[in-house]
Amino acid sequence: MPAVKMVLLLAAWLLSAPLLAEQVFTDDLGNVIHLAAPPQRIVSLTPHITELLYAVGAGDRIVAVGDYSDYPRAALRLPRIGNAERIDHERVLQAQPDLIIAWGSGTPAREIESLRHLGIPMYLSEPRRLNDIGAQLRVFGAIAGTTAQAERAARAYEQRLAALRTRYAGNPRRTLFYQLAQQPLLTVNREHLINDVLTLCGGVNPFADVPTLTPRVDIEAVLATRPEAVVFALYPGESVAAVQAFWQGHGLPASTRYIGVPGDYIHRATPRVLEGVERICAGLK
Repeated sequence: MPAVKMVLLLAAWLLSAPLLAEQVFTDDLGNVIHLAAPPQRIVSLTPHITELLYAVGAGDRIVAVGDYSDYPRAALRLPRIGNAERIDHERVLQAQPDLIIAWGSGTPAREIESLRHLGIPMYLSEPRRLNDIGAQLRVFGAIAGTTAQAERAARAYEQRLAALRTRYAGNPRRTLFYQLAQQPLLTVNREHLINDVLTLCGGVNPFADVPTLTPRVDIEAVLATRPEAVVFALYPGESVAAVQAFWQGHGLPASTRYIGVPGDYIHRATPRVLEGVERICAGLK
C-alpha cells in the first residue's frame, strides 16, 4: 500500500474521532485501553468477537469483520478485512474504526503488532473458561455502552451453564481425547476453553499438562492414554464415520465412543458453546 495513501487514511480516521470523556478498560491480556467514548465503529477480527458484540446489542457498531464471521446472519453483510493469517490494513483504515477487537491467541502476534502501529485502540479478547464468556459479555457491553442488554445476555448464559453443571455433575470421570485437528494431529491443554467443556462433562484430558495451548501429539501417544471417547469438531464435508475409521485403523478398540460437535458449538467462545457442552455431556452419559 503506498505510504502517502496510508497517511491520508490514518489522518481521516484521527479527524473523525470524537473528543469526549475518556473511558479506561483492561483487556484479557492486561493491556490498558483508553477510549474517548463508547465506540461507534468497531472492527472485529474473529467470529467469536462478532457474535459477542451482536449478543450485547452492539452489532450495529461493527463496520468490518474477519472472513469467517458468519453468525448471526446479519454479520454476512459486513465488509471483510482479511483472516487470521493476514489482515488488510488499508481496509481497516478505510472502515475508520475507533476500536479494533482481536483474539489474543488466535490473531497472529505479527498482525497484532502491525495493527498497533496504526494508533487505533485495540482490545484483545481471550476467554479461557466457560465462566469467562459471561464476563466477556459484560465487558463488551460496558465498552459499547449497552450494559443492560449485555447483563441480560450474560445472566441467561450463566443460568443455562449452571443448569448444565447440575445436570451432568454425576457423569463418571472418563479419559477423553479432544482432536482439534487430524493433520497435523492437535489437541488442547488445560488452559484451553475446550478443556473446561470436557471437565464439565466428566472428561479427563490426558494432555492437560502439556505446556503448549494446542499441542501437536503423535498417534502412539494418544493410543497409550486408552481414551474412552474421542471428541472433535465437525465441519461441512466431515463425518463421525471418517474419524472413527481413522482411529479404529490405528488400533482404538470398538468400544471407543466418537462424539462429533458442529465446529461453531465448540470452537467459538460464545453462548452457543453450551450447545456443544450438551452434546458432549449427553454423548458420555
